Amino acid sequence: MDHILIYGLGFLSQILFFARNIAQWFLSEKEGEVISPAIYWQISLAASVLMFIYGVLRNDFAIVLGQIIVYTIYIRNLQLKKVWRKMHVAARLLAVVIPLVCISWLFLGESYNFSSMLKNENVPLLLLIWGSAGQVIFTFRFIYQWIYSEQRKDSFLPMGFWVISTIGSLMIFTYAIYRLDPVLFAAHSLGLFIYIRNILLHSGRGSIFRKLEKIPYFNKIMGKITGKMK
Repeated sequence: MDHILIYGLGFLSQILFFARNIAQWFLSEKEGEVISPAIYWQISLAASVLMFIYGVLRNDFAIVLGQIIVYTIYIRNLQLKKVWRKMHVAARLLAVVIPLVCISWLFLGESYNFSSMLKNENVPLLLLIWGSAGQVIFTFRFIYQWIYSEQRKDSFLPMGFWVISTIGSLMIFTYAIYRLDPVLFAAHSLGLFIYIRNILLHSGRGSIFRKLEKIPYFNKIMGKITGKMK
């Protein structure tokens, strides 16, 4: 039963991560270029909290490491989008407090802590190194994106972000196979399409939506969908 609840939490976080990618992809296809919508960062923040907790309960250092690296970058992008202060004060407070509580738990906890993660017998050393390297590369995309955005004083998702996403995702995908982790497996098999599609948009391949405009009511339906995502 505990495993079902833990996996349920992990899948919920990945559903949110996938939802952010779908929202970003839909809005980018509509604009005909890659954009960085506020909703992408808002959903990322919520999903990251759940994924952090999932990583702790799975005793998985690679997952926890990845979420620690990117969490503040999500908040910074919301600040660059001038959305952070518009969010409800309770939401902002929870976004800051929950990760601090989880990290404190890892330092002080007896059953779940950094030491137990590094000594997890279910994750051989080489697999731990591979998975952690994949998470570092996968999350480095946000460091790259953050530096790129800070230089331009606005939030962007540049070409390099999607290239790094693809490389890191492939590494984590193979890690998930050996780790027998259905959450990571599902997340990165679905995410690869979005990453590659954004690379194609950056390369000027054109929007899929532009090619479907002749379908009756297509523009009207897509307009309503994308309108609710902003």
